[in-house]
Amino acid sequence: MAGKLNQPLLPHLGSNGTGTIKVVEDQDQDLNRKVWIESKKLWHIVGPSIFSRVAAYSMNVVTQSFAGHLGEVELASISIANTVIAGFDFGLLLGMASALETLCGQAFGAKRYHMLGIYMQRSWIVLFLCCILLLPLYVFATPFLKLLGQPDDVAEQSGLVALWFIPMHFSFAFLFPIQRFFQSQLKAGVMAWVSLAAFLVHVFISWLFVSQFQLGVVGIAVALDISWWVLVFLSLGYAVCGGCPLTWTGFSMEAFSGLWEFVKLSVASGVMLCLENWYYRILVLMTGNLKNVTIAVDALSVCMNINGWEMMIPVAFFAATGVRVANELGAGNGKAAKFATKVAVVQSTIIGVIFAAVIMIFHNKFGLIFTSSPDVLQAVDKLSYLLAFTILLNSVQPVLSGVAVGSGWQSTVAYVNLGCYYLIGVPLGIILGWVFHFGVQGIWGGMIFGGTAVQTAILAFMTTRRDWEKEAERAAKHVDKWSSPNSDDHS
Repeated sequence: MAGKLNQPLLPHLGSNGTGTIKVVEDQDQDLNRKVWIESKKLWHIVGPSIFSRVAAYSMNVVTQSFAGHLGEVELASISIANTVIAGFDFGLLLGMASALETLCGQAFGAKRYHMLGIYMQRSWIVLFLCCILLLPLYVFATPFLKLLGQPDDVAEQSGLVALWFIPMHFSFAFLFPIQRFFQSQLKAGVMAWVSLAAFLVHVFISWLFVSQFQLGVVGIAVALDISWWVLVFLSLGYAVCGGCPLTWTGFSMEAFSGLWEFVKLSVASGVMLCLENWYYRILVLMTGNLKNVTIAVDALSVCMNINGWEMMIPVAFFAATGVRVANELGAGNGKAAKFATKVAVVQSTIIGVIFAAVIMIFHNKFGLIFTSSPDVLQAVDKLSYLLAFTILLNSVQPVLSGVAVGSGWQSTVAYVNLGCYYLIGVPLGIILGWVFHFGVQGIWGGMIFGGTAVQTAILAFMTTRRDWEKEAERAAKHVDKWSSPNSDDHS
């Protein structure tokens, strides 16, 4: 016994330190293995999410392309109806649906699988009612656009298109919750295949309605309506017809209970994302009031298009991070949620650095994708460093927002966004753009450095200061509050 007691505590630790090296190597291997496992879980959502967003974006590109062949007024009317009218409630409803990333994600982690389908049905009810409230935006689009200063012919044509977009408007209420329902249970691949099918349908019926049936802008609008409802029916068909046996247990009257609490969380989520979505629309509107407005708006549009394409990646990370954090917190794994956050931030940042570097390297070339005008290209060149910095910030900020959604901090982040964007960013942009005469560079720079950068810093501080074990306990209480008694046999 005495011999055993006299044995060294670290038998492999020799005088040359090889034991220490082995321990460090084992720790490194363990960390690498954990990062690899977490990365696979993360990219299981990120990859299909990027593909789905590319497909949806491509549907709009196809729509714009067909409209452009009809004429300038037709192109402008489709663009305005799609971007301003449909774009407004798209952002609001998408944000409201993100409440499901908190609820479904945490319920899935807690193995309350039956609640995912009920949450989705509650979201359908809330978003459908919201769609009804937003109908005047479509019905009175023409006078609204005239009030904003649009030419009469464009405003009237846009108003006609907006009326035909009403079916698409209601499809958002059903599609967005279904997408979050799939994401929360790691079925993002379903969304990718459904998006591909809808895109192919959209290309075909756009060609059929416009080129063959000569239906003009009405044909383009109807084609987009049909394509969005194809997304809804294919997704719902997968869920209802046995694709999600644990999480879809049929339609339930329980979906009508607790709606007011659900509305409050949905509204907080919607406001959180809308304040950010509208922020960049304000940038374009403010630029429209500058001198040499055509060149300024064209240059900014080029940069915003590049930024929009690249944003598909961090927005996919936003969705994936929200799901991963919610899943782990719902399962009571605070440390795992913290680790998932670190992996997502690092990987998204690396991608952002690469894209920002590409922009800086080709600062005087990338504008050629959209224009050959020397004046516009020169203006784009001057804006390239702001674009690079925006891409870099946007590689971090959406991930931190995803952490907030996964943890249920939406209302807090909504206040952060309101303060940073509209009390700091917009005023600073106005001061730099008009008072100091820096033009579009001043507006954008003020809004980025004063708004987005401050917001990112605050979200980073909030994230690093969180007690993740307490967050896991709070998630457990959250799941109990929102769930009915657990009827899952397997839990």
